[in-house]
Amino acid sequence: MNDDAEQQPLTAAPSYAAAQSAKAFTTALTHPDAGTRDRAAQRVKRWRAVLAGMADGRLRIGSRAPVAGLPVWVTPEVVRGGFATGAAGAGGPLQPYEAQAARRFGVAADRGALFAHCLTAPGLAWLGELLDSGRYEVTVPEEAALLTVAWLVRHDETAGALDLVTELEPYAGRLRFLPRPTDEPTAADPAAVHRDTVSDASATLARRRPHAAVETQREALTVWQPFGDELLAHWLETARDGRVLERTPDTAWPARGAALLHRYRQLAARHTRCGKHRDPRQNLGILRGALEETVAGRPLDARRLGLLRHAVASMVRRRGLPGSAPHTALRERQAAQAALPSHHALAQLVLRRLGGLPQDSGVPEVAPFVSPVTEQEARDAGLPAGTVVPPTVRQVVEAALSAPIGTLVERGVIPSAEVLAELVPQLVAATTAQGYGDEALRTLMAAHYRAFRNRRSLLLLHLRQQVRAEELPWVRAVAGQLGDGTEGRGPALTVLRELGELAVRTFPGTLLPNPLVRELGVLARRADLGAPLVEELAADIFMGTFSPKFPAAARIAADLLHGTLYERYYGIDYRAVRDLAITEAATAPSRRYGARTSPGFAALCAERAGEPAGSWSVAANGKVIEQAQILTTHNLATLVARVGVSPEPGPSDLAHRCFVTVCRRTARVHRNPRPLPALKDAAYAWRQMLFHLSLCSPAEQEYVLAALDEETARHPAHVAARLAPALAGLRLVAAGGAFARDGTADGGRARCFLGWSTGPHWMRADPAAAAAER
Repeated sequence: MNDDAEQQPLTAAPSYAAAQSAKAFTTALTHPDAGTRDRAAQRVKRWRAVLAGMADGRLRIGSRAPVAGLPVWVTPEVVRGGFATGAAGAGGPLQPYEAQAARRFGVAADRGALFAHCLTAPGLAWLGELLDSGRYEVTVPEEAALLTVAWLVRHDETAGALDLVTELEPYAGRLRFLPRPTDEPTAADPAAVHRDTVSDASATLARRRPHAAVETQREALTVWQPFGDELLAHWLETARDGRVLERTPDTAWPARGAALLHRYRQLAARHTRCGKHRDPRQNLGILRGALEETVAGRPLDARRLGLLRHAVASMVRRRGLPGSAPHTALRERQAAQAALPSHHALAQLVLRRLGGLPQDSGVPEVAPFVSPVTEQEARDAGLPAGTVVPPTVRQVVEAALSAPIGTLVERGVIPSAEVLAELVPQLVAATTAQGYGDEALRTLMAAHYRAFRNRRSLLLLHLRQQVRAEELPWVRAVAGQLGDGTEGRGPALTVLRELGELAVRTFPGTLLPNPLVRELGVLARRADLGAPLVEELAADIFMGTFSPKFPAAARIAADLLHGTLYERYYGIDYRAVRDLAITEAATAPSRRYGARTSPGFAALCAERAGEPAGSWSVAANGKVIEQAQILTTHNLATLVARVGVSPEPGPSDLAHRCFVTVCRRTARVHRNPRPLPALKDAAYAWRQMLFHLSLCSPAEQEYVLAALDEETARHPAHVAARLAPALAGLRLVAAGGAFARDGTADGGRARCFLGWSTGPHWMRADPAAAAAER
């Protein structure tokens, strides 16, 4: 159904946008950092555009085509929460590369003129050169459009090219369809991905500034301590038996003192980081103040003389006499410390090393760019040869390493499932593009896919789906070049299995992020697996319905987990679930808001959650969604049974590691004023533990269950106390018992662990306080 024709009146409320605007406005007014204030001011501008568009009807937040006058395929500018601002991602002022192209083509600096020129013979020839060389970049999907036109013309697909031009032309003056020329082609290794580009790493290093505290200490060691030694030595010329002003110095002593004071003023003007020397209560301030009085011919009163003698004695006692062996050794150590190059200087060195690389890709290896300072670099930059690059600088380069995704996980470049989800599109782009027979088209479609996955998700209501890449007109125009799809199935399945195993093995107990689920879904469709992968639904906009892929995923879980510990623990009748899924798949699909729905599955989830039909609250929605996740295992069953994921070393290890995650998440509940996210995450990890435990043999299950108490003992006592009812419930079910309808057993001492609750969660209470009350 065309989204522009949808008649549903419901749209998102403006309250969220108003709250975000107010928050950004406060930051723009009050934050001490100027850069942060400027960025907040830009956010205020965008949020006001959202509110104005919602008020006058130009924006329909919740729709797939939220901006009036722009079709669904146009990339919208999206702010936090999925709100479109009304601007187009490929719109705005002319980019520098577009202005340069206009000068080169001899046309007006106007997008419409550029578009028209690219449809002429010289323009198509220029586009063809880019296609052949691969020296272009696609940063938003629209920048692939004219290259697609050129490819179609070159391959005598004139009708398709004309249809595409006809669809694009109404927006030619507003959107940039011109590709960005680059000096180098896109990196060729399809298996390599990178978190940051060389340009990103260079920008991070360039922003690095000298550390204020370190440079202050360096100034103290190289300027003020040596000056303080000179001042101390000058006063010691008047000392007898360690007491200053006990003997008369030579006649040049006052002149030398005046010269010292003059040099002090020069040093103070040039070196402004340290302020301690200005403090009249500090030793250096006392010595300097007394010298100023003496040089001016004013005698020291008893108080100042006492302070002076105490300061001199203290300095000698702590460091020795200037020139003595202990004092000299101390100053040599401090000078060596001060001579060490700053992290800022070493960051600039690494920045220069990266300068010769292509800026739009990753680094092929890290070692050459973070090796110790060479002799030549020591001569050029004044840095000590052999100085080691510090870890903080090395990490910036490592984040730009281009390597297989498993290598990046092993090296810690990918620390979370969310970061994994950010990188997967690079791999999926190369895999899905393999279905195109022409090399130039494969390169173009891979570049387009990477740009498309940078498109931010919209806030959608009524079960609407995010726009897919295949809906964009230039992708549709070359869809026929994919053939029957058999060639790409094997590679897609291989990559899907690799990514699934990597995510499950590396981040146990972690819910697969929606962006990662979407990428896995693309691969599953490409592999023609019939593997339904489901996203996490947002409780605050949940409409009480589920799409048909949810019961399809639950059916796979039923086939895998019928009769297991998982089924018994959560009180599931997987035989009935399977029958429900079969029935709903065989009957005519129900529709709500124009989308296909599964009312039977929704009713089952609501019944299991104990929520009456028609009730609505965020917590009640969360309970219903959690039941859907339980029934489907939130993709774990699909990955194991359909994709063939089998992470090493096996389910018993994964079950134990999931429980470690449970303990860590539970620890965050303690004294937390907002414990709900921690409780939900702990329950998610608990569910994954149960899934893996259910795939274990009886002997493995017994071993893992016996090890759980040992694991809780490694964490704070409140963790074990909070988890005690859940562990008691798990052992009860493993021994053949069952929970009551309210999820408790044994008088409440054993409980079924769920994350969402419409009332106070039993795990939230402080165990120590509860024990004291008993």
